[in-house]
Amino acid sequence: MQWAQLTIEQRVIVRVPMARKGRAPARPTPEARNDWKEKKGPRCIALRSIRSASIVMDNAIDLLLADNHRYRARLERGCNSMGFYSGFYVEPDEDGSLCSGRDELQARSGASCAIDGFRRLEQAEPDD
Repeated sequence: MQWAQLTIEQRVIVRVPMARKGRAPARPTPEARNDWKEKKGPRCIALRSIRSASIVMDNAIDLLLADNHRYRARLERGCNSMGFYSGFYVEPDEDGSLCSGRDELQARSGASCAIDGFRRLEQAEPDD
């Protein structure tokens, strides 16, 4: 009598594109950082709600959601967000969320950075 075992594994990777402005990645400018005010953010964000991303700071990636909200994903110490200029990949957990302290963003170049935390972004009021 012979026994056989078959194991099937499935791996899903979600790609998040960068918001398009131009062809070459622009360096973050100090003015762009001041366009948004940071507030306390959630621990997790639903992956299905993320539509695109942009780089405004050296150590963070701004996430643009389907409902027009914005969140800033702060990267772990030593991670430079410019490595993610062409987008990034995420391996979703069973809950379908991207969580700080748990998940990592993977650049197309092979770099990988953990998320330290999320900050909710609100449009800054213009100074008069």
